Amino acid sequence: MEKDDLAATAKPSLGQRLSQSNFIVWCRTHKLIAIPIAVMIALLPLLGLLALRDRHHANAQWTSPIVYPSPEAYHVGNWTTALDKARIMVANMTLEEMNNVTIGISDPSTGCVGVSGGVPRLGFPGFCLQDAGQGVRDTDGVNAYASGVSVGASWNATMAYERAQFLGAEFKRKGVNVALGPVVGPIGRIATDGRTWEGFGADPYLNGILAANTITGLQESVIASVKHFVANEQETNRNPIASTNIASTSANLDDSTMHELYLWPFQDAVAAGVGCVMCSYNRINGTYACENSKTQNGLLKGELNFQGFIVSDWVAQHSGIPSADGGLDMAMPTSSFWDQNQLAQAAGGELNKTRLIDMATRIVSTWYHFGQDSPDFPAMGIGMAPDITLPHEYVDAKDPASRSSLLQQAIEGHVLVKNVNNALPLQNPRTISVFGYDASPYAIVNPTPAFPILWTQNWQGLNYSQDNVVQIASNQPVTNAPDVYHGTLIVGGGSGSNVPAYLSSPLEAITSRAYDNGTAIWSDTSSTNPSVVRSSDTCLVFINAFASEVWDRPGLTNADSDALVMNVASKCNNTIVVIHNAGIRIVDAWVDHPNVTAVLFAHLPGQDAGRAVAQILYGDVSPSGRLPYTVAHNESDYGDLLGPCLADNSTSPQCDFSEGVNIDYRAFLARNVTPRYEFGYGLTYASFEYSDLQVNVNCTSTDQATTGAAPVYTNGTTQNGNDDSIIVGGPAALFESVGSITASIANTGSVNASEVAQLYLLIPNGNVTSSNSSIINTRTLRGFQKVLIAPNQTAQVEFPLRRKDVSRWDVVKQAWVVPAGEFEVRVGKSVLDTPLVGSFTL
Repeated sequence: MEKDDLAATAKPSLGQRLSQSNFIVWCRTHKLIAIPIAVMIALLPLLGLLALRDRHHANAQWTSPIVYPSPEAYHVGNWTTALDKARIMVANMTLEEMNNVTIGISDPSTGCVGVSGGVPRLGFPGFCLQDAGQGVRDTDGVNAYASGVSVGASWNATMAYERAQFLGAEFKRKGVNVALGPVVGPIGRIATDGRTWEGFGADPYLNGILAANTITGLQESVIASVKHFVANEQETNRNPIASTNIASTSANLDDSTMHELYLWPFQDAVAAGVGCVMCSYNRINGTYACENSKTQNGLLKGELNFQGFIVSDWVAQHSGIPSADGGLDMAMPTSSFWDQNQLAQAAGGELNKTRLIDMATRIVSTWYHFGQDSPDFPAMGIGMAPDITLPHEYVDAKDPASRSSLLQQAIEGHVLVKNVNNALPLQNPRTISVFGYDASPYAIVNPTPAFPILWTQNWQGLNYSQDNVVQIASNQPVTNAPDVYHGTLIVGGGSGSNVPAYLSSPLEAITSRAYDNGTAIWSDTSSTNPSVVRSSDTCLVFINAFASEVWDRPGLTNADSDALVMNVASKCNNTIVVIHNAGIRIVDAWVDHPNVTAVLFAHLPGQDAGRAVAQILYGDVSPSGRLPYTVAHNESDYGDLLGPCLADNSTSPQCDFSEGVNIDYRAFLARNVTPRYEFGYGLTYASFEYSDLQVNVNCTSTDQATTGAAPVYTNGTTQNGNDDSIIVGGPAALFESVGSITASIANTGSVNASEVAQLYLLIPNGNVTSSNSSIINTRTLRGFQKVLIAPNQTAQVEFPLRRKDVSRWDVVKQAWVVPAGEFEVRVGKSVLDTPLVGSFTL
């Protein structure tokens, strides 16, 4: 395509409504180019494999130590029975059958995104692995749940568990063995990361609690696969670029930062009993994640005593024997390194035979552990046709009982950040004007057979350039990437997207309410400078901020969206803005305009988006969400943590995590930068007063002890089988109660509303030897509780503390220790609004 031809299909103005995106038009016009590119995108990371040879251990300042051998599964916790059964089955396998169990195979009869090899003669069918954490992707008969960021914004652990129960049941009814979620990495190191919306928020404690509850709910039906392990904090250069021989970015981080930030939520996931962990695309201190023996053998299977199996992200395996020795148990979706019985042939020679046995044993043991050997478990992928546009049996996996939960998830993820003069809730408006491209659905909510990847990745409502297509297909950084979705945004893009059973849009829901209330509705969802009927009591403007796997966001604002808000506000003195946002969205361009009276961050609420926002706008419920990240005044306020590390002409891109644990709100605290809206912030239709802080902590400092609570290391690997003090998740002492902190909260408003009480601790350094000693110590989240309180009523909140919550990682002792000194206690509504302050000393 010539430049002039590309210009002819250039991006329209933001609000312009098209029956199909420019990308679809371009693909249909240039089929000879588009079809090969579609294949390229579908295979995506495969194209980078040629760049991987001899790049497993980069010669950089940071070097990941080699930790061999890989710990074997053993009798611990409630895994004993399953392990015994697995050992019997694996003992009857040939080496070739063990090899087959570890690899993904092609199975065109099912829509499973991955199928692992089985051993039919012994009754092991293999696994159907399927995306993702927001709902069953790429099929019909399922629901689109609220995304991870909405669950994070809800700050509701009970709701996270209930959501996962319904979600897991849908996976099971579709014949899925392994649900590829939840996400706790990326955690949110950089503000523009393309995938943070799949996780719960920019804090390890928040992620850990919500992930543990999600895993518990999912695993009542299927195996959960927590991901992406570990320090996977950007999409740019996440995979090798074959054409220029550029390796994946190396996340370079110290021992304290690894333990206290990035490993933290994975530990909670393992302690919750997760059956599968997915290793990531990036390198860690120079070594690819899926062959990194320090992280997989030393940390995950060693320190955390993980008993399940490690699966690669799709085409994240970059070596044969080194990845097996490094702790990888299963390679997806296929493996050019293991698919010709290479492991079987190497067993007893280059590869220790016990490693292959343990790989197969861990996989089969997980199958037994979650009862998938039951004759009642659905056949593999039974409910997922490989192409739903062709005749197939419709399997309805939806449970009618999930409807109320789906709506509640959507509602609780909304965060009210501005509400001047009680603009909300609406008070019987006579006339409402609705504006913005996000108010109504994109024109196509349907598979596109000519280019199915647009539907499977939730990319239909985007405008791409030809350059974007080529960049995506070849793993190159995506320049001028799409940052808005031309329709109601309910989920982000990529493998974490989902499929709505229906789509309730804001305009539809508001129109329905207008019918009931006798309100007149005016609407324009196409123009960026619409005319406004001056009799409008309220003007509602709906915009969004899109993010997707494969690329990082080009920024945190959008000029056309901001112009739309300003244009409406200049003509309407009661302008309310609703943003469906896949992460941080800066609003300083218009938020202080006197006619902008209310602002809602609606996040990614799933299929009940419209119904949920209508209930909040009309006051059926009070908004109760809180920000799980920090919204700055300007992009520059994020400093070096705004965007991804770049290759900078290097074939071995490096990304030094020199900020240590100080990301998001801790970075703002450390640099004394005041944000627009801080972490944990959110308004309700009520008001609350805090009182009666009580600190009851019974713990002894351990930083003077000569040894810590870490497992004993032998030959670089933890040998946990002889240590009863080590449980699944790590040292049992870490999860013991050391007391609690309580407070009272009174609802001084006039409506029922939920308050999210938050506990922050400033943990002293004590005598801990930390690789973070040079950075500024800040307070960090160590508890939260959401409580519904009626007007003029008072409720008590309690924050239970585990030993882990008051500990630091000592890099010399290689152990968690409780430091001596004064612990500052803050309880309140957000990280910056903490009316209750106290302390305790250990």
